[in-house]
Amino acid sequence: MLNFKYSSLIDAPIETVWQFYERPDILDLLTPPWQPVKIIRREGGLGVGAISEFRLSLAGIPVRWIATHIECIPNRLFVDEQTDGPMESWIHRHEFAPEGNKTRLTDAIAYEIPGGLFVELLLGWWVDLRLKDMFRYRHQVTQTYCN
Repeated sequence: MLNFKYSSLIDAPIETVWQFYERPDILDLLTPPWQPVKIIRREGGLGVGAISEFRLSLAGIPVRWIATHIECIPNRLFVDEQTDGPMESWIHRHEFAPEGNKTRLTDAIAYEIPGGLFVELLLGWWVDLRLKDMFRYRHQVTQTYCN
């Protein structure tokens, strides 16, 4: 199992940041333009049972990815789990914590790459770099929209 974490301080109160993540177009806003990702659907907002479906292109091969929300505490966190997709497992915690009038936004992902430990040792660093690029972008977009 691999773990990734990215955290930043957003210059906005927690309610503002949470409301931003409730936007119906949030996936369009947070998907980096360089990523080969097409958003197919988003249903249910942030609540338990909400579904997001994507089509990725991995080495030119289309891959379906479905994430289902398994936990939600308004203004605090929501968690999604891959229910169909390229990873062996994937659980993504989106955490919101107040720091004065600002919000500590943390994305924490526990995941397994198919193929076991050897493949994780071989590719884990590459996945980590891609995740870091993506979440740096997402947090910058969040900062811009929440100001």
